[in-house]
Amino acid sequence: MHSSNALYTDLSGYYDLMCADIDYRAQSQSARRLHQFFGGDGRAHLDLACGTGPHIRHFLDAGYQSSGLDLNQPMLDKAQLRCPEARFMRQNMCDFTLAEPVDLITCFLYSIHYSASIQNLKACIQSVFNALKPGGVFCFNAVDKNKIDNNSYVRHSAELDNSQFVFESGWNYSGQGEQQSLHLSIEKTTADITQIWQDQHPMVAVSFAELELLLRSSFEVHILEHNYEKIASWDKEAGNALFVCIKPQI
Repeated sequence: MHSSNALYTDLSGYYDLMCADIDYRAQSQSARRLHQFFGGDGRAHLDLACGTGPHIRHFLDAGYQSSGLDLNQPMLDKAQLRCPEARFMRQNMCDFTLAEPVDLITCFLYSIHYSASIQNLKACIQSVFNALKPGGVFCFNAVDKNKIDNNSYVRHSAELDNSQFVFESGWNYSGQGEQQSLHLSIEKTTADITQIWQDQHPMVAVSFAELELLLRSSFEVHILEHNYEKIASWDKEAGNALFVCIKPQI
């Protein structure tokens, strides 16, 4: 068993393989579409918990001036290689500052939950508010603690350098309290020798009603269907959603 930081440090080289089934292009295009729909034509962008920078690559290619923030230096090193024209910062998304405010802040892959506690989530929201220009947009996805199925897992396999990998992840929530966990399992098989990494990442547990209340103290909030191909209102039933938060104009 590894701590979450040690796991990602040890396996940063496999991170992109672990996320190989994620459509970064569609997610990035969706965020740009939402930004234009709700926020105007500014092009200064920050990606929170940016990892190895795949979203930022798409934003740069679309003409944005992008920067990325993450706690994991090996991830940031890979992101800088992928996006040499972007600026990357090793900061905590719950307590970060920017030299200049930006027009758009994104946080994909449910990474907002890495805040780990309601207090830290509030601090993250405040940091985002401070880092946005008036009229700026904060776009992220989240999962409702009350909709989590502890028996549901996502699983996929991939190959790299003569090794076979099997990745499995799933949410777990006890039904009470402000913490849920992301269970992660990675199997690597090389020449019939299998290594297994397992981890539980502490994540903040929040209902959409609670999250909306936290956000509305600072932002105009829109909760949308978790669909990267169209803009549609959340149906109040699905357990995941896209949040679009607009900082009021002065």
